[in-house]
Amino acid sequence: MTTVPRPTTDLSADEARRIALRAQGLLGAPDRRSGVRGLLRHLGAVQLDTISVLARSHELIPYARLGAVGRHSVEQAYWSGTHAFEYWSHAACILPIEEWPHFAFRRRAYRNRPHWNHQLPEGTYDQVIKQLTTEGPLTATELGGAKRTSEWWDWSGTKVAVERALMYGEVVCVERRGWKRVYDLAERAVPPSLLHDELDDAECLRRLVRLAGQSLGVGTRADIADYHRLKGEQVDAVIADSGLVPVTVEGWGKPAWADPAALETVPRGRHRTTLLSPFDSLIWDRARTERIFGFTHRLEAYVPRPKRIHGYFAMPVLAGGRLVGRVDPARQGSTLVAKQVTLKSAKAVPAVAQALAEAASWVEATDVRVERVEPAGLRDALTREVSGAPAATPR
Repeated sequence: MTTVPRPTTDLSADEARRIALRAQGLLGAPDRRSGVRGLLRHLGAVQLDTISVLARSHELIPYARLGAVGRHSVEQAYWSGTHAFEYWSHAACILPIEEWPHFAFRRRAYRNRPHWNHQLPEGTYDQVIKQLTTEGPLTATELGGAKRTSEWWDWSGTKVAVERALMYGEVVCVERRGWKRVYDLAERAVPPSLLHDELDDAECLRRLVRLAGQSLGVGTRADIADYHRLKGEQVDAVIADSGLVPVTVEGWGKPAWADPAALETVPRGRHRTTLLSPFDSLIWDRARTERIFGFTHRLEAYVPRPKRIHGYFAMPVLAGGRLVGRVDPARQGSTLVAKQVTLKSAKAVPAVAQALAEAASWVEATDVRVERVEPAGLRDALTREVSGAPAATPR
């Protein structure tokens, strides 16, 4: 295929920020008619994580964009019918079922992998496939084994086998039940029209690069690679034929590419004011977050308590298209506790108060308590503002 060089578009830093917000569903009126499933297709990947403070991350992501959508309906949207599957993308992610063929390159790589951390006992793999064939969807425990100890790396042979089958694409995670994966055969869980590995590696990569560019709006080579955890050289090999167009962005210092549709109109519309999961795709790339928003953020859940600066699960606050502060939340009975709040300035107080009140309503907390605030002089103002902030109405 012959590629014709395209002229490069110059973007200001503000234009790039707004393009990124719109591409991520956080600028402009949300499309509530398509709901969580439509949002999943729009984002291309929703990261999963074990941490649950207000809610699990895959629930927080649609909440941030669609408002107080019911948490049960979020789970139903992901897992009822053949709309999504779980696989290794940016991390463990929920992915639109339409993307199944695009990950053929990764399934092939796993099948050809010469070394594994876990030994697979002889005969166990075939036994797992046979059991799923005859009994239908099962958890690892129902298959006859999960972890033998509290150490995550010490898996039983059955758990090793079913996870290997998941990586190979012979088995699919069809839902999470009590946070346990429920496995089924791919031939039952994936629509026949999508159940194939016909795309070669280059075509898989080309499509994923294009989709990453659309989900980001605009991004550098590293941004685009990180979205589905591709290698830089994989991006280099296909980006010219991906449909993305080259751009330069003020202050970025590196070449970038954009979704051409994102350049057609000036991004306008209503901004969301909301708490963001640290695993939200708007901010999961820390270098990109700092480049676009001038906001340095680090998840401190795995940092020793004495060394934490902003808190265990500090959630950035988005308001007016900017990241204006952080909230480290907790639940105590029916109270949402803002254990630590960090504000960029006094101007952020009303937005943070609104975000706290709406989040409390969404998780059915009847009260909000503000504890530590930095700067400390803003604590009284934030407390007063929270008490008068309107709550969100769950849908």
